[in-house]
Amino acid sequence: MNWVVLILAGFCEVAGVAAISKFNKKKSVIHVLHMIAGFAMSFFFLSFAMKTISMGTAYAVWTGIGTVGSALIGIIFLGESAGWKRLVFISMIISATIGLKFIPY
Repeated sequence: MNWVVLILAGFCEVAGVAAISKFNKKKSVIHVLHMIAGFAMSFFFLSFAMKTISMGTAYAVWTGIGTVGSALIGIIFLGESAGWKRLVFISMIISATIGLKFIPY
């Protein structure tokens, strides 16, 4: 269950980062509230997951989800580069993050 909560924390992190991008394009209180809510929920779920998942693993998985999710949002919705080198490195982050799940802590 804590792995599901950790993944949820990562998705909330991506939502917070997406709100930053929206805010940079159009200054709005709604975008600020979206950003605060995304990061607050992300930290809440991360702290909950860290009760049973080691700090190093939880933080690495959380940041990996945030990094990959933000990069994919940029590629899919914001027209950022989807070059093969970028996709290779994104897949390396995914592989490393999944690998951490299988290492005993």
